[in-house]
Amino acid sequence: MPPRLARAACAPFALAALAALSACADRAPEPSPAPSTATDVVIIEGARVFDGERDLGVMPLVVRDGRIEAVGGDGPLPAGARRVDYAGRYIVPGLVSDHAHLGNTEGVEHGGRYYTRDHVVRDLRQFQAFGVTTVTSLGMNGEAFYDIRAEVHEADPALGAWMLGAGPGIGAPGGAPPAQAMGLAEDAVPRPADAAAARETVREQARRGVDIVKLWVDDLGGRAPPMAPEVYRAAIEEAHARGLRVAAHIHDLGPAADLVAGGVDVIAHGVRDRPVDAALVEAMRTRGTWYVPTLQIDEANYLYAERPQLVEEEPALRAALQAPLRARFADPAWRRQQLDGEAAAKSRAAVRTNLDNLRTLHEGGVRIGFGTDAGALPHRVIGFAEHRELELMTQAGFTPDQALRTATRDAAELLGLDDRGLLAPGRRADFVVLDADPLQDIRNTRRIRAVWQAGREVAGPLQDFDPDRNAAAAPRPL
Repeated sequence: MPPRLARAACAPFALAALAALSACADRAPEPSPAPSTATDVVIIEGARVFDGERDLGVMPLVVRDGRIEAVGGDGPLPAGARRVDYAGRYIVPGLVSDHAHLGNTEGVEHGGRYYTRDHVVRDLRQFQAFGVTTVTSLGMNGEAFYDIRAEVHEADPALGAWMLGAGPGIGAPGGAPPAQAMGLAEDAVPRPADAAAARETVREQARRGVDIVKLWVDDLGGRAPPMAPEVYRAAIEEAHARGLRVAAHIHDLGPAADLVAGGVDVIAHGVRDRPVDAALVEAMRTRGTWYVPTLQIDEANYLYAERPQLVEEEPALRAALQAPLRARFADPAWRRQQLDGEAAAKSRAAVRTNLDNLRTLHEGGVRIGFGTDAGALPHRVIGFAEHRELELMTQAGFTPDQALRTATRDAAELLGLDDRGLLAPGRRADFVVLDADPLQDIRNTRRIRAVWQAGREVAGPLQDFDPDRNAAAAPRPL
């Protein structure tokens, strides 16, 4: 990415971060898992620290006013500070999601009719409980998005994970996102038919304050018209002129290659129809294009039907499932329906191709982001999907530390956020305390003891999180 664009793209995020810092932070969350406040000076000691880049060993973190003041060091620790002992445990930065959706599901149903403040806050709290402390809702956000985001930033971290988003996103006429399949009865997604309309749509979204522009480009497997190249090229150019990055929803290699040539900043799903070629790898590497593989998106179509025992074997999965979804996963008729026919075979093939392509792109030096599309549909399970994604990344050749680096430091960098993703002086004190070492087994990221966000303990242990109670709780007005 050209330096001018990189600096300009960071501007909206920097302003949002400053707004969060200047906002009132003395209101307690509901429920409040700890009495701490963001103005405490806290020494976190005894834990082994992975700072988002490397294993630092056992060393203290000093947190002041919601920020990391020091990591280890030889100087004296602040006198009179509150001390929290996590001896024998492990600390990693809060995970950053570059691709999720909020307020789009209710039980086993989904659609735009569920986009309310309470549903969005419910999802933000579930992400937070799973150690995902920053979430990008990449499209299909309702009209209330801008007000909800402002409230979340002002209440940080009382209402759950910190929230960014693309507003409604920009779709194709008669194409993606498929209004009927996604339950978009009122279809707030603008669908420009020509370049002039695309530019005007981007200008309007920039005026309203989106954090990133989302384009749905692909043809849904030949079932719908794709976004025309002149439309997405105009949208990309207009967004860049306004200091905004652009993420594109794709499935196939052809559109991905043309989008990269057109200057898109983020390929927001993995290429799943055929192997990526050397030309695409080189183009993405030299242009600095980011790639978010969303490996779990296709696996979710068959995983829970194929392995219903996961609900009993995986405490983290149990903690993520509301009762209606647990009942669906236990239903033999639903499982047969999911596994019969061509759909499951296509999903398995897509996962294999996605894994192979991620390996190729990663080894080729392409910048990799982190996301899952969790929350777009009920079976794309918020929280669990992110931890399963980390595991799938290791199947694509990532070491555990590389997977964690992608989901923390790199995912924040994709968004232009230089105030999180690393545990370093001046950064937000967003971190997750684990009961076991994730560098030995990436599945240990699910063994969450506590979650800290902006210097406050806000959630944990994960085994105590009740998704049904979380869904039923009406967030307290601020």
